[in-house]
Formats: sequence, structure tokens, C-alpha cells
Amino acid sequence: MNEPRAAALPPQRLLVEERRRLIVDHIEANGRATVEELAVRFGTSTVTIRNDLESLARTGAIARSHGGALPAAQTVTNDVPLNIKETRSHPQKLRIGQAAAKLINDGETIILDSGSTTVEIARQIRQMKFESLTVVTNALNIALELSGLPTIRVMMLGGLLRQTSYSLVGPDAEQALSRISADKLFLGVDGLDPVVGVTTPDPLEASLNALMIRVSRETIAVFDASKLGQRSLSVITPVQNLHIVITDTSAPEDMVDALRSAGANVMLV
Repeated sequence: MNEPRAAALPPQRLLVEERRRLIVDHIEANGRATVEELAVRFGTSTVTIRNDLESLARTGAIARSHGGALPAAQTVTNDVPLNIKETRSHPQKLRIGQAAAKLINDGETIILDSGSTTVEIARQIRQMKFESLTVVTNALNIALELSGLPTIRVMMLGGLLRQTSYSLVGPDAEQALSRISADKLFLGVDGLDPVVGVTTPDPLEASLNALMIRVSRETIAVFDASKLGQRSLSVITPVQNLHIVITDTSAPEDMVDALRSAGANVMLV
């Protein structure tokens, strides 16, 4: 007697809501799924699956990623305090900070966004021999890291203090930033999805970050690979506006390919 199949594929003609429920179950059980994989599994077109995934992502049932989807649990919704962020993936952040600092040239004006990775750049700057460097930042801890260095000029943006990130945001910060022209921006990232773009949990920070990009000649995103595929509430910019991305070697190959396809120079450290 033949044994029943352990994991028979669902019938091709499923009701839309039933198919979408099964898609969510499959993604949660497997940790991720590609469009092509789901199309084969459910006996439908890739166009239909993409529509399903976009609908499910809008309701928060899943998180959309390049070429597929991730469980909703991998979407960033909470604003994690900076002191906790600094303990996560610290070896990777240190390597990223070292690689980013090497891109800074003497005499430049740079912007260091707030974040647990950008503070590692500041710590590297302390050890480097610059004759002249201007650092613009909205982060109290970064300003303190660079204080007392005679050849480093630090400009703090004013504004409303965010307790979780030690950063200053809001109209006053944007007004000060609007009068600046920078050579390079080092942008911290809470979430980066090739479809949605760079995101952060706080709308005021997203607005300030977007202005940082506009006043800078070059935007360099710095983040550990755990941020790839994640989304937060507020979109800062599409990935097409990133000139360089510095992340660690554990970054998924499909994500790296998507960033490079968008025009970013990806550095894996």
C-alpha cells in the first residue's frame, strides 16, 4: 500500500485568501521564500505571487524582500536604544567603521549620522592623523568622541533630543543642516530593503537623514548585514541614492546583487 505524501502541494485553483494564508504559513515555516518558489508551489504565475506578496506586506503579514518575502517578525518596528544596539554585531561594526574611515580625505567636510556603526567611524577618526577635518553630526555621543581634537572641527546640529539614539532631530536641526555642503555622508541604517529603500523607525529622523543626503556629494551607507531585508516605519531614500554600501561578509548574495544592480558600490568587510 502506498503511503500518503508527507507534503503534497496545494491544489492549483485555490481561493485567493486561502492561497495567501498558505503563503504566510510557508514563509513563517521556512524563514523566507522566493517568488519563483511560491509560483511553483501554488501552481500560479509569478505575477500573481508578486501581487499576493505586495498585498500581504501592506497588511503586515509578511515583510517583502528582493525576489521574495520574509516573516513579519523580521520587520523592524521598535526603536532600539543605542546602548543595546552597540552590543549587537560589534566585531562587524568595528570592521565597517575601519573601512569607512579610510574613505575620508584630509580637508573634507563629512556628516556622521547617529548610530551604533557611525560611532565606530568617529572612534577611528580619533586615531587618524588629519591636518584638518570638519565633522557635522546630530549625535551627542559622536560629538563627545571627537571633542578635544585640535585638528577636528565638530559642528553639532540643534533640535529635539531623541533619548533612544542620543540624536537631535526636527526643524531646528534641518534649518542648520540646510546651510551646509558636505563631501561625504556616512549614513547609519536601521533597515534596508532593495524594494522599499533605507528606513528608520522615527519620521523626524527620516526627514533629517533625507536632507543629509541632499546636501552631500556622496552618500555612504554603513550597517551590519542583519539590517538587510528589514523595514522600519519611515522611508529615508531609495537604494538608488546610495553611492557606497559598506556591510559585512555575511550579507546574503541576492541582497548584495540587488544593491549592485541599483548602482551602489558594495564593500564587504
